[in-house]
Amino acid sequence: MAKLAACISLDLDNKWSYMKNNGAEGWDKYPSYLDTFVPYVLNILKELDLKITFFIVGQDAAFEKNHSYLQMIADEGHEVANHSFKHETFLHLYTKEELEDEIEKSHNVINTATGKEPMGFRGPGFTYSETLMEVLLEKGYVYDTSTFPTFIGPLARMYYFKTSSLTKEQKEDRKELFGKFSDGFMKLKPYFWKLKKGARLLEIPVTTMPLFRIPIHLTYLMYLSGLSKPLMFLYLKGALLLCKLTRTSPNFLIHPTDLLGNDMISGMEFFPGMHIPSASKSEIFKKVIHIFDKRFNLVTLEKYASTIVKQHVESNYTNTKKTA
Repeated sequence: MAKLAACISLDLDNKWSYMKNNGAEGWDKYPSYLDTFVPYVLNILKELDLKITFFIVGQDAAFEKNHSYLQMIADEGHEVANHSFKHETFLHLYTKEELEDEIEKSHNVINTATGKEPMGFRGPGFTYSETLMEVLLEKGYVYDTSTFPTFIGPLARMYYFKTSSLTKEQKEDRKELFGKFSDGFMKLKPYFWKLKKGARLLEIPVTTMPLFRIPIHLTYLMYLSGLSKPLMFLYLKGALLLCKLTRTSPNFLIHPTDLLGNDMISGMEFFPGMHIPSASKSEIFKKVIHIFDKRFNLVTLEKYASTIVKQHVESNYTNTKKTA
């Protein structure tokens, strides 16, 4: 039996976006670590002979100083995708006009910086709405990957609020950050949003452990590695076994902070796990990827989405012919 596909993607959240979401002062000066992180992660991916999907924040692509680093991503053959312009974790509160502006601005600057047009989108903090899906479809996007089917989102949000410097008003805006408890009942495998006038947009959820719906993304694995590395690898292998048994193609998410420590960047001490050396994080990541590679066929989200859409079209065509 052929291997299932698995997708690896990276949300290219910059230093300023972490500071902004934590309520730290000075974020609006847009401090960046892209000059450090991008060459670093590209070297790791080249060593692994791995192509992934980078979700780029439009505000970073709007700064010419970042263009050479973002161009490096495209030049290395990685997919570039849209992670919104302002990286606000409450896009579900935006009007349709605000969403149109947000997606359009981000799309255009990413295209200018990389020479590639995004085909996919992920909302910061797993924020989504049906209106957002309509805007993405109208813009010509092939897929969205903003949903995170887990029950523990409210617990993660509670911890995040407790350790942040956000005001009461900012917390209110972010009251659905990391999702609702009910998100744990959402579909784990890819499906199509049913929108107005019969329109459909492919949704590829960020994978959580089948049956149990607990996270398996790299940030969570890094947390477990602080307790016990053998336990973390056992947890991952168990989750991937359930993926294979349930025929669930993993959509595995990583962040820059999963690979960077305080030894490489400063001013991020407020973020959990930054005391772990960058070399240690990178070694864990490499071992994680080797585990994935043994069990799955690693592809970009763009390639995976295109395959699903093609199968969907062919299936509809076959069904139409049968009923004709």
